[in-house]
Amino acid sequence: MPDCLDNEATVGYTRRVNPGFPSVLLLIPAYNEERRIGPVLRGYAEFVPRHYEGKFQLVVVLNGCRDNTLAVVRTVAAEFPVVSWVVYPDPIGKGGALIEGLKLAPRADLVGYVDADGATEPPAFLDLVRRAGEADCVIGSRWLPGAVLHQVQSGQRRFASRSFHAIVQLLFRMNIRDTQCGAKIMRREAVEKIHSSLCVADMAFDINLLYLLKRNGLTVLEVPTEWTDKTGSKVSLLRTSLTMLLSVIRVRWIYSPLKCVRPLFAPAEYWLYRKLRAPAPKPDPKQ
Repeated sequence: MPDCLDNEATVGYTRRVNPGFPSVLLLIPAYNEERRIGPVLRGYAEFVPRHYEGKFQLVVVLNGCRDNTLAVVRTVAAEFPVVSWVVYPDPIGKGGALIEGLKLAPRADLVGYVDADGATEPPAFLDLVRRAGEADCVIGSRWLPGAVLHQVQSGQRRFASRSFHAIVQLLFRMNIRDTQCGAKIMRREAVEKIHSSLCVADMAFDINLLYLLKRNGLTVLEVPTEWTDKTGSKVSLLRTSLTMLLSVIRVRWIYSPLKCVRPLFAPAEYWLYRKLRAPAPKPDPKQ
C-alpha cells in the first residue's frame, strides 16, 4: 500500500503558481536507488519550479526497495514540498510501478515520467512539457536528428537497443524511433483512456503504453532530447532483453486475431516470466 501520497513539509522556498499553465505530475519509479536518486530529486525540485509557472508535483514510486532509498527520498521531501512518494513493499517492476503511479493522473493536467538515474536532465523534461500542447503524448528521442547525447551507450547495449527497435517496428508498425527513452509526458485524459489496459510490468512497459495510445487514436509526438547514459545500471542485459521480447510478443498476441487461444499458453508464459525472474505481468485487459 502507498506510504505517503502527499508531502506536508513546508521547508524550502515558496512561489506563486500561475493557474494558466497546465499542472504537471512527474513520476519517478525507483528500485534500490539510494546512491543516485538524491541528486536527481533535488535537481528536479529546484529547477522545474524556477522555470515553469504551473503547479509541479514529483512523486517517487518505490517498489521492492531493500536499501535506503526511502530514507533518501524522505530527506529530500523535507527540503522540497513538491516531492512526495508512494511505497510498494514487493518488487513490481518499472512498468508495475508506473501503472500504479499513473493512478494519480487525476492530480494534474499533464503526467510524465523519467528514470531515477538522471539520464534525462530537468531542462530536457521541461522541453517536453512545453510541447505538450502539440499531441496527447510527447516523448523524448535519442535517435532523431538534433538529439544531444553526452555519453552514448556501450556498443553491446546499442546493438541490443536497435535490434529490439527492429522487432518492435516489425510487430507494431508504430514508426517511433525511440520507444525506450525514459522521458515522456501525457495529457491526463490520454492516461485515463488507456490505463485499465496496461498490462506489462517490466521494462517493455513503454511499448504497451505507446501501442495503446496509437490504438485508441491518440497522438504521439517524438522530439529530439538531451540524454546521458548513466553507469551503475542494475539491469542484466540478456535477461532483460529476453523479458522484454516475451512482453512485446504477449502484447502483440493480446491484440491479434489469435487471442482466443492465449489461455492455452498462459501457464507456459507465466513459467517463462518466473524463470527470467521478471515481474509478474498484469492480467490481459478485457477486449
